[in-house]
Amino acid sequence: MLTHRHLDLDGCSVFFREAGPPGAPVVLLPHGYPCSSYEFRNLMPRLADRWRLLAPDFPGCGYSDTPDDFPYTFAGYADFLDAFLTELGVQRCVVWLHDFGSQIGLRLAISHPELVAGLIIQNGDIYEDQLGPGYASLQEYWDDPSPQRRAILLEAVSEDGYRDEFRNDLQGERLAQLPPDLWRLHWSLTTPRRREIYTDVIAGLRENLAWLSRYQQWLRDHQPPTLILWGPRDRYMPAGAARAYLRDLPEAELHLFDDGGHWLLETHLDEVVPLIRDFLGRIPR
Repeated sequence: MLTHRHLDLDGCSVFFREAGPPGAPVVLLPHGYPCSSYEFRNLMPRLADRWRLLAPDFPGCGYSDTPDDFPYTFAGYADFLDAFLTELGVQRCVVWLHDFGSQIGLRLAISHPELVAGLIIQNGDIYEDQLGPGYASLQEYWDDPSPQRRAILLEAVSEDGYRDEFRNDLQGERLAQLPPDLWRLHWSLTTPRRREIYTDVIAGLRENLAWLSRYQQWLRDHQPPTLILWGPRDRYMPAGAARAYLRDLPEAELHLFDDGGHWLLETHLDEVVPLIRDFLGRIPR
């Protein structure tokens, strides 16, 4: 059963989706941009017989509050995940890494390696040499972080921009599987304040480049059990971004879905669920 809950963290009302038995092994599901825990709505019931699934909306996203005093940075979001898990009494979990949630989740792992029982990586890149052409405008901003360049980033935080992010490079019937709810829902929840926050977070990817080698080093040092699920029809994160993980995690299990893109849970759910169940079943309880 999938349930929808709120909890208070330091005065911030946090919305999260939960499924599965309270005492079962935990899978943490941090979302990406421009999304929320909504992206996991179909996956969670498919795993809830054996695992406890937790999918929070980050502050400033989805149905969570947008407090003025929250640090809307990768470090701030990683600290939020730490506080969220502490509040729920979770001491160990498999962490899902997707989109910018991959870098937030890896910061959490660096701070608390004992927490991580395994990783499921789905289109979450950490290798600068494998960034796709979709990063071109961001790279221009990184080279020239001027107000004019930032204004271009802000313009992309729009309903049309969201639709473009979700559609990405999908084609044909796979594209037809994407519900317009994805961009319309999330645009309806995007206030002027949230537009500024998201633009800051996107711009903050520039500073996050310095962390990429740290993420890679953590993977090399800890070698967590890892399942990689990847849709290469992703102009930000092509197939090379998935294969790059094997440099640091040579024992990782990699599955490429040639006609899939950035949002596999919308288009390839039936294909990925058996792989996820098999992987989770092999992680010691």
